[in-house]
Amino acid sequence: MNATKKYYNSLSDYYIGLFGEKVYKLALTASTTCPNRDGKIGNNGCIFCSTVGSGDFASNGALSVKEQILEAKQLIKNKKTNNYIAYFQSYTNTYGNLSQLNSIFNEAVCHPEIAGLSIATRPDCLEAEVLELLSSLNFKKKLWVELGLQTMHQTTADFIRRGYTLDVFEAAVNDLTNLNIDVVVHLIIGLPGESRKMLLETIEYLSNLPVSGVKLQLLHVLKNTDLEKYYSLHPEFLLSLEEYCELVVDCVERLSPSIVIHRLTGDGPKNLLVAPLWSTNKKIVLNTINKKFSERNTYQGKLWNVCP
Repeated sequence: MNATKKYYNSLSDYYIGLFGEKVYKLALTASTTCPNRDGKIGNNGCIFCSTVGSGDFASNGALSVKEQILEAKQLIKNKKTNNYIAYFQSYTNTYGNLSQLNSIFNEAVCHPEIAGLSIATRPDCLEAEVLELLSSLNFKKKLWVELGLQTMHQTTADFIRRGYTLDVFEAAVNDLTNLNIDVVVHLIIGLPGESRKMLLETIEYLSNLPVSGVKLQLLHVLKNTDLEKYYSLHPEFLLSLEEYCELVVDCVERLSPSIVIHRLTGDGPKNLLVAPLWSTNKKIVLNTINKKFSERNTYQGKLWNVCP
């Protein structure tokens, strides 16, 4: 394989197309919680979610946004750039006191080094006043709203305790799209009970929705989660490196080319990761995905609109 050949656009190229230069994400926190944890929907969260609500790499929420930005910049100080994306990832970032959220998000978008804002949330936490806030933010800086769908299949959604139905997700996508806000959808590859056919049905479903981006996420088993308990009894559901990479290429092959893939895999915090341990070497994962692309005749000469 020619190591220099590209089978998909890099994330840096995607950002350069938007901003004219490289930008990097800064993982920040709005110190919110989640209706799937505080009792409104459930108390234990999704079965795969860590105790910090998937914000294992986020800055200290006790700090101001300005201080968080300084702290997060230090983690990527070797990357040369003048602009960043403020990424609010942990828990549900549109769930909480609206006045506090307004203050936090506006402090981020008004920061001179922040070129854009990415807010992760649940589709059932987008009330009218929240949508109004998001719309105002989108006028100030480029905004992405990230929604955790994980799967279109209700049986799997019930098993992972997602806590909302597909019609709620579709309504959220339409509401955000009508406000010209880009929607990025999170999908998990390797959920227990999900066949290849079911995964590709989710991909085809998304391809017919007005979403701008997708994150493909490997299922990680983390310590102190209900998934860890399930894994101890049913370890056979985990994918191998080869199986995962084949499925990634299957997904990209069927996804609408208008949808940008923001992620091809994911990082589980090493201090919490139980399995699969092969996922800790991201370079090998991405190289294997590239190899799978090169082996598919359908990709000969084709450059996919993908951001790893």
